[in-house]
Amino acid sequence: MSELQERYQDVLEKMAQAAQRVGRQPEDVTLVAVTKTWPLEVLLAAYDAGMRHFGENRPEELAAKRPALEAELGADNGIVWHFIGTVQSRKSSLIADYADVFHALDRMKIANRLAQQLGENGRFLPVLLEVNVSGEGSKSGFSAVAWETDATQQAELRTVAETINNLAGLQLGGLMTMAPWDAPEAEIRQVFRRTRELAQWLETAVPGTNLAQLSMGMTDDYQIAIEEGATHVRVGRALFGSRY
Repeated sequence: MSELQERYQDVLEKMAQAAQRVGRQPEDVTLVAVTKTWPLEVLLAAYDAGMRHFGENRPEELAAKRPALEAELGADNGIVWHFIGTVQSRKSSLIADYADVFHALDRMKIANRLAQQLGENGRFLPVLLEVNVSGEGSKSGFSAVAWETDATQQAELRTVAETINNLAGLQLGGLMTMAPWDAPEAEIRQVFRRTRELAQWLETAVPGTNLAQLSMGMTDDYQIAIEEGATHVRVGRALFGSRY
């Protein structure tokens, strides 16, 4: 077994253990292998190891890697391409053309541009709202630092969900967030728990909204995220090691 296969199996085992600790089914959590900055041969090795969900955060890389892998493996290769980074307006067309899921929808300008571009290319794109629950200035996303008590934040989040629900080509499926770096476990856990509770609140506040998907957790905190309800974890370093 290669080192990559061993790392992959280790992550899967830890994911399963985290799910089982809180009475969840391991298969209810999707591992998104964060392949950003890694060359094509690493993605091919990941595919051979069994990975099928790849995460990119640079539009140009996604636009280059997807056709390249399809040339190697065929278009019907079973890979789901997740875009997990912030998008500049001028590059949104690459997301509309190449992403299968967009985790980091952080402003309405991008939502409107994607809806228009998806209408032009005839594609359909599931999206997750990126929410900033921790309040860190370095984090992107719709502000949700005091969503439980701040009526203005509640109204803004409700309006965003309602508006995206009515945009053709986009399907709002859940929320994405990031916890603070190097924070105590209790603080990390609280961010993930509050994000899950925000999704539940929005489902009630915006009838017809289904926010069952929660993209939470990376290499250092994915087990905590799973215990708090994550359905997607974005893991890079634990699978591929440190980047160049």
